[in-house]
Amino acid sequence: MANAPAPALNQPNMFDLSGGGLHITYTTTSFGGQPQFTYHDAHKNLSFSGNQIRTVAVPDLGTIVSVTLMMTVDSGSTSFSLLIPRVNIPGNQSVPISTDGVTTIHRFSIIPALNNGQRDFYTVTRLTGTAQHVVFLAGGGGANKAS
Repeated sequence: MANAPAPALNQPNMFDLSGGGLHITYTTTSFGGQPQFTYHDAHKNLSFSGNQIRTVAVPDLGTIVSVTLMMTVDSGSTSFSLLIPRVNIPGNQSVPISTDGVTTIHRFSIIPALNNGQRDFYTVTRLTGTAQHVVFLAGGGGANKAS
């Protein structure tokens, strides 16, 4: 009896995650070829694309994807970083994942003497959802699951 071939393993390019009042969607590519990141909490709904999204591969963590949620001239900024784990997707499925998002408040003062001590403060949020591989169709502008 012949064994059926194992389904090909795809790398995910779309992550849909939520938890702790947050909903995050991240795609590594889009119809226009650029990554897309949406951040939604109780107070704001923000969309980012292209170079507004920073990614860093960290061998011991996976990939860290960061966006700036708020920037002020005189008091600092707030960023959100999503930890993307390594994921293999058998065939054309979506698979459940769990990970963490880190909201960082970066303190800054225009008065140099006030820039002493800890300047970054973290809040970690547990996120769960799905990772999947989608194909972005030319001409239609939409995304379909890989076939």
